Amino acid sequence: MGMRDLAYGAYERRLAARIDPGRCPRHIGVIMDGNRRWAKAVGEHIATGHQRGADKIHDLLEWCEEAGVELVTLWLFSTDNFNRPAAELEDLLRIIEGSVRSLAETGRWRIRPVGALDLMPGDFSRTLKEIAADTADNPGLVVNAAICYGGRQEIADAVRSLLSEHAERGTTIEDLAQVIDVEHITEHLYTRGQPDPDLVIRTSGEQRLSGFLLWQSAHSEFYFCEAYWPAFRKIDFLRAMRDYAQRQRRYGA
Repeated sequence: MGMRDLAYGAYERRLAARIDPGRCPRHIGVIMDGNRRWAKAVGEHIATGHQRGADKIHDLLEWCEEAGVELVTLWLFSTDNFNRPAAELEDLLRIIEGSVRSLAETGRWRIRPVGALDLMPGDFSRTLKEIAADTADNPGLVVNAAICYGGRQEIADAVRSLLSEHAERGTTIEDLAQVIDVEHITEHLYTRGQPDPDLVIRTSGEQRLSGFLLWQSAHSEFYFCEAYWPAFRKIDFLRAMRDYAQRQRRYGA
């Protein structure tokens, strides 16, 4: 082990020691951005960037477990990704499916796909639903795999689901308009029944949500990291955790 590795390990331990375990986020959302830019920066194919990003997920989930996080939402594929070139899209879907399978094969985590899954190719959608059923009783943290996910799409789907439910009950639009509130919509989101994210991390230096968990992140804390996702290190994660622990959350007050 070289001096650089020793210094890195010492710094990592100091960071971890300074984080108050009582101020750990329960739910973390992660916008895993920068796979393509990382690939271009190191002279690799774009598919290699996506694969390195997928490989990084195992590390992240282990770090989250060590920290005491209960729920992680990973943005793996957005509805906007359908606009990418056909060859890249094919590689990306293959890599995502392989990544979700590998997470399931550990037997450690409960994988819960969230998104407009019916917009995905039929075999892919069925595979995701089978993985969700097969991992439902796993003991570890819950992993929301946000696939074919867009925040506006989620809210539109929630409203559509709410209207359909009340139409089946015979509720008129006029009656529904009198009683509908925030909780009614929340109960129809992809993440219904789950706590909202306490912390949202975005890599690659971009400082925007791009539609990620639009409804749920109203009171979340945000942490923007310069590192591209494939280069995201444990010290980057620990810095995010330290930053979160030092904040005074006001929930909009």
